[in-house]
Amino acid sequence: MPLQLLPPLTTLRQFDTCRLLPSRFAETEDSVLAPLADNDQDLRDLFELDNATNARLRAQHGGAAGITTDELVFGVPHFRIINAAYTYPRPEGSRFNSGQRGAWYCAFDSATALAEVSFHKAVEYAEIGRYHDSVQYQTMLADFTASFYDLRANQPFAACLQPDSYIASQTLAEHLLDSGALGVIYPSVRHAGGTNLACFRPALVGNVRKGASYRLTWQGSPVPTIETL
Repeated sequence: MPLQLLPPLTTLRQFDTCRLLPSRFAETEDSVLAPLADNDQDLRDLFELDNATNARLRAQHGGAAGITTDELVFGVPHFRIINAAYTYPRPEGSRFNSGQRGAWYCAFDSATALAEVSFHKAVEYAEIGRYHDSVQYQTMLADFTASFYDLRANQPFAACLQPDSYIASQTLAEHLLDSGALGVIYPSVRHAGGTNLACFRPALVGNVRKGASYRLTWQGSPVPTIETL
């Protein structure tokens, strides 16, 4: 897939997108740095110091800082949850981000969000060979109005939607991010007919608020029972 080939841009106006978080992370808006700060400005300074330290460590290992405090958001509802999506990526990355910088992943509907979470948790349980757990999730709703690259019905980028590999999608995402892209709309690999969004920029995650809560329970099967709370 040549990097000069880009997906088409779509102007999106999508309300009530769904991102599921374990409820223990959504009960409080405080980050681990919050108890050390007396106000938002102090918290900004701590984020900057923490980011500078991480940037130094990454530079020592041939990497670069994934995100700066200039891109983070402050003073809006749930801003710590927004920032955490970008500053605490999985070490191996996800479909459209590397381990250097996260993204805000969400679905256009709750069924797709639940299917995504169910799949990824089942992968974790498969690694330990035990499907017995019960986890409560909180929906974080958000609204988006911006132009994103669109992978729906776009055959040249089919490799970015492989169910078991993120190589092509992370390569594309790195190129898009470097070129100033805002994010990617793409069909869900885990829920037929579902649509997901990976937003690259914290400032675009708008009007974040809590939605429905769910309890997912695994009882020996990779497919959980889902209860709305």
